[in-house]
Amino acid sequence: MPNQPSHFPRKGADALASSFAASYAGVVAFIAVVTEGSFARAGDRLGIGRSAVSRSIQKLEEQLDARLFFRTTRSTALTREGELFYENCHPGVERIVQALEDMRELRDGPPQGRLRVASTVGFGRKVVAPLLPGFQARYPEVAIDLLLDDAATEFTAGHVDVAFRDGRLEDSQIVAKQLFLMQMLVCASPGYRSVHGLPRSVEELADHRCINLRQPSGRICEWEFKVGGRPRKFSPPPAMNSFNDVELVLQAVLDGQGLAQLPGYQIFDLLQSGALVPCLAQYAPDDRGHYICYLSRRHLPSRVRVFVDYMTAHTRTLNVQSLTTFSAAPR
Repeated sequence: MPNQPSHFPRKGADALASSFAASYAGVVAFIAVVTEGSFARAGDRLGIGRSAVSRSIQKLEEQLDARLFFRTTRSTALTREGELFYENCHPGVERIVQALEDMRELRDGPPQGRLRVASTVGFGRKVVAPLLPGFQARYPEVAIDLLLDDAATEFTAGHVDVAFRDGRLEDSQIVAKQLFLMQMLVCASPGYRSVHGLPRSVEELADHRCINLRQPSGRICEWEFKVGGRPRKFSPPPAMNSFNDVELVLQAVLDGQGLAQLPGYQIFDLLQSGALVPCLAQYAPDDRGHYICYLSRRHLPSRVRVFVDYMTAHTRTLNVQSLTTFSAAPR
């Protein structure tokens, strides 16, 4: 076979970059011929025809400057160079095929593998974590890493598969399904009410002890209301107690230390039992949302698909989402 050095990468060039595109089709055709025993059967298996297989292998032989097959009208056999090339290529091709099969298994097969799930702290403890035993009873081959953090979720940097987010979403790069409404209500303990009373307007909040939630940025969360049909914000006095954990804010309210504006999922059962009492319900802000988020609708592994479906269905059955009975007063 004539020597054609032009097929080899130039000195200093990246051999993989310059040769892989040209040789890949030839290697696939070569492995198919060895496996099937003939060019015709290899063409049938690859769906490209005998002549296309022959051309691919001819280009590969030219690139390698070596004959890979002895070919007659009746038989096809490997040369010594072909045997050596097959011994070197076959394990790599098998690993590629296995990698493709593994990816199909992750996408289409039984859910399995590790799932990294991020959530805000309060929502993760109150809503997500209680649902995990039921999910894993149904899908025992899926392991869950639940990461609780009130900071914004970094999907790529944190290798996060699914995230739960609250409020108003502005990230257009993620897919977000609303689980249920995010309702906010100011509440106090019966003990606080008996000593200090309750505010009857947003302005009267300035005369009360307000328990503050501090964001990861260090800023105090503003309280939101709707007064006269318009949004209105209230900044609690900085001198009052503040926590960077919503559960600690809730506990401070239950202990009678002051008022706080808290999400419905966290206080619904406490309002029903009378452990907390609502106030300013007529000024409750417009509902926002609790969302389950992931990066793409396409190529989702089966473990992600079933987790999203399970959580979507089961969070909506929880008795944590409606404050209608506590906010029925006219605005």
